[in-house]
Amino acid sequence: MSTPPSELNEQQAVDHILTHCRTVAVVGLSPKMHRESYGVAQYMQACGWRIVPVNPVAAASGQTILGEKVYATLTDAAAHEALDLVNVFRNSEDVPPVVDEAITLGLGAIWLQLGISHNEALARARAAGLLAVQNRCLKVDHARSLSR
Repeated sequence: MSTPPSELNEQQAVDHILTHCRTVAVVGLSPKMHRESYGVAQYMQACGWRIVPVNPVAAASGQTILGEKVYATLTDAAAHEALDLVNVFRNSEDVPPVVDEAITLGLGAIWLQLGISHNEALARARAAGLLAVQNRCLKVDHARSLSR
């Protein structure tokens, strides 16, 4: 990518993510608590994205989500998977530690979804060189329109 991530406009960032990211750590994914996020993750998986669920509760119980092993932390997931993107479905107060963890791990991109926003954390992510998109939902209908 010739333009630094911090200088991409929103559409360029979304296009880059949809074109280049294939292994996605989905933080906060839960089929019981977040039906919409689960639907988005199912769609992403059907489109060929590898979904890596990160959910401490599901990991502790040994659950699988979307047929995939669930990791307790993003750090644990990154130790076992080559992650392209961190996708956050948690509450906004959970965003700063996830962003900090993504920066520490040297991950390339982060996407906050489903109404989640945290301007300061994403500014930190961009300053650290991450491609960061906020609150621009990759809902199923949006995902379908962008993938055509």
